[in-house]
Parts: sequence; C-alpha cells; structure tokens
Amino acid sequence: MSTATAIEICSMIKGKGLSIRKVPGTTIANSTSGRVIYTPPEGERVLREKLANWERYLHNETSVDPLIRMAVAHYQFEAIHPFLDGNGRTGRIVNILFLLQEELLQSPILYLSRYIIQNKDDYYQGLIEVTRHGAWESWILYMLKGIEETAKWVECIVNRVERLLFDTTEKVKEALPKVYSRELIDTIFANPYCRASSIVDVGLAKQQTALKYLKALCNIGVLHEKKIGRDKVFVNASLLAAIVEDV
Repeated sequence: MSTATAIEICSMIKGKGLSIRKVPGTTIANSTSGRVIYTPPEGERVLREKLANWERYLHNETSVDPLIRMAVAHYQFEAIHPFLDGNGRTGRIVNILFLLQEELLQSPILYLSRYIIQNKDDYYQGLIEVTRHGAWESWILYMLKGIEETAKWVECIVNRVERLLFDTTEKVKEALPKVYSRELIDTIFANPYCRASSIVDVGLAKQQTALKYLKALCNIGVLHEKKIGRDKVFVNASLLAAIVEDV
C-alpha cells in the first residue's frame, strides 16, 4: 500500500490518468445546505508529505491491531483528500487491499461500501468529530462495527452461493450426465454472465460444442439465454439473485 497504489486505484475508478491534486479550492460541503464542513490541506508538496505519513502508519505501526490501523488510516486518507474526485471510493478499496495485505482476507469480498453508504450520516459525522475533537474511539468503533456487520452479511451470501452451487451440480449431473463436468459448473459460477467463449477459454470445448452445452443448461433452467446485439449471453439468474439479494 502506497501513494502510487492510491493513484492507480483512483485512475482506474475515474477512467483516466490522475495525480495528486495541485489546484486549491477543494472543500467538502453538506449535500443539503451546501455549507462547507471541511477544507482539506492544499498544495501537492503538503499532500505528498501527509500521504507519506499515512504510508508509514500503515506499514510501521505493527503493534496496533490491523483493524484499528485500517480505521485510523482510512480517516487519514479521507482527511488528506488527495484527489479532486474519487477519494471515498479509492479509500474504501484501499481498506480491502490493506486487509488482504495483512492476510485477514483471502479475497476482496468484504464490501464495506454497503455499510458506509447505509450509514453515511454517521460516517461523515465521525470523520468531522475526529478532525474537530479528536474523537478517535467513536470513529474506530464505527468502523469495527461496519467490519463485523459486513462480515456477517458476506458470510450469509457465501453460504447461499455454496448451497446453490451444490443444488445446481446435482441437477446437472442428473439431467445432463453427458454434459456435466465440475469445470463447466465452476465456469458458470465464476460470473453471473457467460458466453460460449467462456467455455472455450478454459479449454472445455470448442465454440460450437460450448454453445451446445450452454443451450442444454438453458433447457433445464440453470441458465437463461439473452441476446445483446449480435452477442449471445447466458445468465445464471439464480447466482445473480443470490449475490444481490439483501440478507
């Protein structure tokens, strides 16, 4: 995790090359009243110095629990506000990458944005309270609660997908024994949408045979075919529902 990482993430989010903001005049205002509630630091040199401090805290304060370090560093990053736009989304992705780096996650599935968006007022109030009054305890507890609630939510989704994977496997084995393979099931569960090329790319079949497999899965209700322009897309609607349905 570094300043360069944050720049790369924000550039990907915004779809263009970005760097640390250089122009003055950036403020954070109340979305309803328009009243300025925070003015972040200005000047590229100052911002880079503060980001260097942020980096040192992430990497050097190893005596502090990583979840607390994540919460403190998230405040630091949002207070620095290094980009003209995309700071919130960048900061939330940095959180997950940090937890991966600290080996608290094996894959980036802890979707903290959901909790923060659902509790947006508390989020911004917590940031402001740290800035104005040094209210670190309430801020850290807010972030820890977010991690706890999100982890439980994700666990429910994972369990739901695992049950669906098992049921689908058994259904295809019984209805289409000549089509079934574990690799085929894994491919249609890797993404809610797939194409014949998805089957070809993993080496299961050539184009025409792959299309035949997918149509057979449509015939038993596992997939649904959808035409988008000239392209045929096969939708695993049950998987999509399992992922997006709230718990």
